Amino acid sequence: MSGTSLDGLDVAYCRIAGSGTNTSVTLTHFATIPYGDDIKAEIRKVFAKKEIDFQHLCLLNPWIGQLHGRLILDCLSQWGVAPEEVDLVASHGQTVFHAPKILHKLDKFPNATLQIGDGDHIAATTGIITLSDFRQKHTAHGGEGAPLAVYGDYFVFSKKGENRILLNMGGIANFTYLPADLDANQVFTTDTGPGNTLIDTFTRRSFNKPFDADGEIAAGGKVNIDLLTALKKDTFFTAPFPKTTGPELFSLDYVRLAQQRSQTTSLSPEDLVATLTRFSAETIAEAIQRVLDRNEQYHVYMSGGGMHNPVLTDAIQKLLPDCEFGRTDDLGISGDAKEAVLFAVLANEAVAGGETSFGDRQGVPTVTMGKLSFPN
Repeated sequence: MSGTSLDGLDVAYCRIAGSGTNTSVTLTHFATIPYGDDIKAEIRKVFAKKEIDFQHLCLLNPWIGQLHGRLILDCLSQWGVAPEEVDLVASHGQTVFHAPKILHKLDKFPNATLQIGDGDHIAATTGIITLSDFRQKHTAHGGEGAPLAVYGDYFVFSKKGENRILLNMGGIANFTYLPADLDANQVFTTDTGPGNTLIDTFTRRSFNKPFDADGEIAAGGKVNIDLLTALKKDTFFTAPFPKTTGPELFSLDYVRLAQQRSQTTSLSPEDLVATLTRFSAETIAEAIQRVLDRNEQYHVYMSGGGMHNPVLTDAIQKLLPDCEFGRTDDLGISGDAKEAVLFAVLANEAVAGGETSFGDRQGVPTVTMGKLSFPN
């Protein structure tokens, strides 16, 4: 798994038994291999941009596939696992553009999303059967291609008698609602808006750091209410669930325009990062509040890079005082590894699963996802 944060490749080695609601997952090994500056620079030439060098995109597709294949082999070597011991590689690929209708607003075109890192190149490089390009089947059946975590969340993390909210804070934040009665028809998932993407962007620009480690920059700044109000004005936040978004909307230009509208262009870098952190916290909490029943108890389990930012997580917890908070680590799966593990679960469903109905609802189609690539 490599997400919109572009920080590197998450590689999870999983042992899976069963399928559907009988799925059992053991995370045996996990590593995040950071992308070097050269790799990030190549991806950013096309990442979340409407106008690009099309040849560069064409070249990146196999290049990323081969890169991911080599990184997988490196991990297996370090773990003492021979490639022939591995049944499947489940590759999310690298998202370079996300274009649901809520963003592109073009009536004659469907929801769309594009992930690169060709599965055939991964299979040829590793010698392992590979499933990839999971999001296309989701869009083909009317979904927005995200968040796909809902399927694995339901199979792996549901618990009878406990209402659970699985909150993932990557570049974009999303959550899955898992009802205490285990009714798949009530399972709910949506993006909420920015997680780390804007915080990382401005930390990188102003402080030459990849992210705000431990929220230290935000803690040294002051939230600007005028800018915060302007940032929250976008219609995305009032659009009905489910919905998805990406850095295509929540970008450098998005913040600059909000600063112009709120006359806060002279804000200090520390205050800007503090405000962007609060922006993520409030939009996450307000989205979750929309699905809470005051008569019910809820437990929120966090995952993703944002869970390591105490300024962000403390704010969310204060905004949701009636919820209990933990991490998916408490449920046996590292919060850093969770997204990679869930794609392994999707691959298992494709080759060994049956059909689990999520009802006839937009955003959660009952489908099997992933395209198959053989090494030869």
